[in-house]
Amino acid sequence: MSAIDTDLLANLGLAREKTPADRDKDRLGQGDFLKLMITQLENQDPFKPMESGEFLGQLAQFGTVSGIEDLQKSFKGLSQSIYSGQALQAAGLVDRNVMVPVDMSILDPEQGQWGAAELKSSAADLVIGVYDQSGALVRRMPLGPRSAGLVEFRWDGRDESGQVAAPGIYEFRAEAHGAGRTEALDVFLAARVESVSLGNRDGSLTLQVEGLGEIDFSKVRRIG
Repeated sequence: MSAIDTDLLANLGLAREKTPADRDKDRLGQGDFLKLMITQLENQDPFKPMESGEFLGQLAQFGTVSGIEDLQKSFKGLSQSIYSGQALQAAGLVDRNVMVPVDMSILDPEQGQWGAAELKSSAADLVIGVYDQSGALVRRMPLGPRSAGLVEFRWDGRDESGQVAAPGIYEFRAEAHGAGRTEALDVFLAARVESVSLGNRDGSLTLQVEGLGEIDFSKVRRIG
């Protein structure tokens, strides 16, 4: 494209002394280029028409940049909405019980312990075993035939003789019996959420669970 005359810029009001607001703009906007193009066409010599191809190319680039900026704004708004939704969700989790993938907990004799085992297929008998820190069996709880899915159980904090077990750390193991084989299962234990924190960068949700420490929200199997 031919160079634009300084007088033409002055007539369009683009060559005036810059104000503080003008200094923030490093380049002409799409509207300014349209004004320049129209003025160029109105004032060109019909015997020596000026090339407008470069103008059209620049306008196309402006359209692409504008579309990308709009898309970025949309994604930013969506990200903020998701983050706000997670914050509300996080606030509602405090003081609630969640099932998390751990197999050891500290016994509270007054409350016992809620938990669940994950069955991939039906079993003729599901058995939950409770063990102390030395690995000795404290309580064996047969739950009978069960279908596939998450099967909940509750230990009342008593041993095989019916005595209340001493406070301490206990391990839970789940086994599925059937078709002549025994399969170890994943165990989930319930615990109270003390606090929740949101990641600064990725918006991830982390739970501070009573007696278990930090647990990523994505690992929660069920909310009580």
